[in-house]
Amino acid sequence: MVFKACDEDNKGYLSREDFKVAVVMLFGYKPSKIEADSVMSSLNPDASGLSLEEFLNFVKKKKELQLYRNEIRHIFTAFDRHYRGYLTLEDFQKAFKQVAPKLPERIILEVFREVDQDSDGHVSFKDFEYAMKYGQNEA
Repeated sequence: MVFKACDEDNKGYLSREDFKVAVVMLFGYKPSKIEADSVMSSLNPDASGLSLEEFLNFVKKKKELQLYRNEIRHIFTAFDRHYRGYLTLEDFQKAFKQVAPKLPERIILEVFREVDQDSDGHVSFKDFEYAMKYGQNEA
């Protein structure tokens, strides 16, 4: 429906501007120049714009990314029992005791130190998200 609404002239494709409007309608934000460039440059050079199939693939990937990020946020929030916006070693220890009770303390400490990128004794959501995504783009 969004594709149809944004393809006002029934061209069968979305121009760069049509694509931006569609993203606003679906995701509530205007895509950056970099994001729009990235999507439009991935098209066949002979194409006039983004076809329905290409648009649906973009939306699917974007939705999957949103769901994954929400899962990471949910896990982080479950670890952050005091709602401070960061995790301490104690938070890690309590969480790991529930999910992996036989895991040695030294392993938990190693994991915490690895995730605490700036070594300030706190794991921010950004640190946590980075650790959760580590290695995913290597496939």
